[in-house]
Amino acid sequence: MTLSVKDRVYAAAEQISAERRPTVSTVRAAAGVSNADATRYLKEWAEGKQAAGGKVAAAPPTLLEQAARLAGACWAEASALAAERHAAVEAAWAQERKDKDLEIAELGADLDQASAEKDAVAAGHAEELARLQAQRDALERQLAVIGKQLEDSRESERAAAKEAADASRKLATAEVRATTLEQVHNALLQRVSPETKNAR
Repeated sequence: MTLSVKDRVYAAAEQISAERRPTVSTVRAAAGVSNADATRYLKEWAEGKQAAGGKVAAAPPTLLEQAARLAGACWAEASALAAERHAAVEAAWAQERKDKDLEIAELGADLDQASAEKDAVAAGHAEELARLQAQRDALERQLAVIGKQLEDSRESERAAAKEAADASRKLATAEVRATTLEQVHNALLQRVSPETKNAR
């Protein structure tokens, strides 16, 4: 028996919808129909599915009452669980805040102690720096005195060297004079001695 175009489109749409949403192109290829027929009958098939899904039978009153009681019980249990969870969260938050406040207080105390220690160390460093500066100033004064003494000593050495040089020159001059006088004296003696011999 040959199926009509509509039946083929419906069958293809049912088969494809089991795996994915049918489209005009997939239905047209599966049913072997034209694009216009696939579009027309796929639309009818989809509208029929929606209409069938929208028809819901009225529930019996007993079922509705049971559903209402069940919903109320679920709501009460959910409310109790929510309240319990909220209380637990508040307790945890309060404890965490208490711990944080304690930690902040401890950090503040540590910071104050560190600041005090830093001030004490800074004061100690300032005193040590002042002491070292005083020692440096004293050493600089001593070096200045030693430098002055050294300069005076060098000046004295230069003066003594000059005096020694002058004395050496004077001594050399005196030696030259003495030698000259001795030579003159000897010459005079030589001149006097022959005359004395001749007179005898």
